Amino acid sequence: QVQLVESGGGLVQIGGSLKLSCVPSGDYFTPRIMGWFRQAPGQEREFVAGITWRVGSTHYADSAKGRFTITRDVAQNTVSLQMSSLKPSDTAVYFCAAGTVIAMLHDAQSYDYWGQGTQVTVSN
Repeated sequence: QVQLVESGGGLVQIGGSLKLSCVPSGDYFTPRIMGWFRQAPGQEREFVAGITWRVGSTHYADSAKGRFTITRDVAQNTVSLQMSSLKPSDTAVYFCAAGTVIAMLHDAQSYDYWGQGTQVTVSN
């Protein structure tokens, strides 16, 4: 069984930065894609950013472009999301996800494993 464990969430001021990390635990596996999604209260889960594992190709939601950067560390088998210029609209629970086949990065159905989520709150 594979588990994804997110860390790095918290409270940050408007315009601030935060870095989220995701580490798989449990049975060893090599993902083909990894991504970050978020869900704000009363809203549906939405795609934030995704990355292909072998090549490192990335894809971002329009809301994340220019402010967020997704990276992966193949040796450590981890994925991170560096967020900057944070806005109140970025407040949400952020979920890490991993997929075992190459598929559409922005589609939640492409992912087989999900973390429990980490809260990010942007406030003044």
